Amino acid sequence: MDFQIGLIVAGLVVGFIVGMTGVGGGSLMTPILLWFGIPPTTAVGTDLLYAAFTKMGGIYVHNKKKNINWSITGWLSLGSIPAALLTLWGLHSLDTDVTALNAIIKFSLGWALLFTSVAVIFKKKLLVFSQKHAGDKFHSESKTQNLLTVAIGVLLGVTVTLTSIGAGALGTVTLFFLYPLLPTPRLVGTEIAHAVPLTLVAGLGHATMGNLDLALLGQLLMGSLPGIYVGSMLSGKVPDLFLRNAIAIMLFYAGFKLVA
Repeated sequence: MDFQIGLIVAGLVVGFIVGMTGVGGGSLMTPILLWFGIPPTTAVGTDLLYAAFTKMGGIYVHNKKKNINWSITGWLSLGSIPAALLTLWGLHSLDTDVTALNAIIKFSLGWALLFTSVAVIFKKKLLVFSQKHAGDKFHSESKTQNLLTVAIGVLLGVTVTLTSIGAGALGTVTLFFLYPLLPTPRLVGTEIAHAVPLTLVAGLGHATMGNLDLALLGQLLMGSLPGIYVGSMLSGKVPDLFLRNAIAIMLFYAGFKLVA
């Protein structure tokens, strides 16, 4: 019972933080699940579906506010979905060697956490830099932009499938560089619209390999759904810089422990 309550509280806390700061839930939830003693494969598989269900409501809200660029979402998905399927195929070939599979996921997770912590800290500075150096070519989408967007999708597809993190912080930061003149709410909405199908495909793929705990998923959602609502309502009440720096330090420490 205490274990179940702990997981519900973890979902509540992560949902609250995501609602307040917009920091990707996977980068917080997966390390927490590992701390609870959940095997890396199960933690990643469960967290992927947790992220998909949690962010579905975000698509509805952002689409209603016209904050989604469906063209960019399509180009991202063109790279990420095939990359996720290929990564799942690669993981499936290692499925008989659970030890090797867990080792790969933990190592990949560690590096993803390190990169995410840097992205969280310097997110606003990266945005300012990209907007300052934007030329006229960024006013309209070009073939080069489309190809680079597909390439970013491939990178995110592999990273998210291996570690369940990267779709939020890393995805948004990389889009800042390609589309610096696109308003921030549209960048965030576009990334959320892309994250849902990606995490759903990757999560279902992990589920077919047995890397899913439905009871665990239910407990996390019981906490996260009200947590996201309350966090969104209180967004802006707590200094954003303080929260982001605290989260980044925690992510860096967790990543360092996994790769060291």
